[in-house]
Amino acid sequence: MSSPLASTCFSFEADFTADLRCIPMAVRRKLDLAGVKLKLQHWSELSETERGELLAWADDGAAIETLREHLLARTTSLSAGQAKELPRPNGEPWQQSEELPAVLAASCAQLGLELRQGGWAELSELQRFALVKLSHPGHEHRNLPRALAEFGLLAEAP
Repeated sequence: MSSPLASTCFSFEADFTADLRCIPMAVRRKLDLAGVKLKLQHWSELSETERGELLAWADDGAAIETLREHLLARTTSLSAGQAKELPRPNGEPWQQSEELPAVLAASCAQLGLELRQGGWAELSELQRFALVKLSHPGHEHRNLPRALAEFGLLAEAP
């Protein structure tokens, strides 16, 4: 069954998703699930229609398998060469709704942001994926506060 958010672009991504010049979180999640490392160079060489098709691609198990095969075959003719295969995620922090990931908690602490209690468990897997990706060490965290606000996770000021 495909997620209703499978083809969603978030508001915090609006700067670069209108023309799909960067890979939206919804596509990045599908790539992770498929175990495919698609470089931005690959993405840029795809037509706008193809990028839109990847965004609209379903995210159920069978669709993800088809996506994997499609991308590995499609990228062989691109200048960046065939996309690399990656291990598939299993028990990643974004796949767990019970506990706020340490990497996200650390990024929020660094930015002085307080999260609403219980909010993590209410998020969709795609939303959790986006927050974990935005909170990775070395990431500038520019969109993290925007994403947290968009998802209703910021605690109310006293």
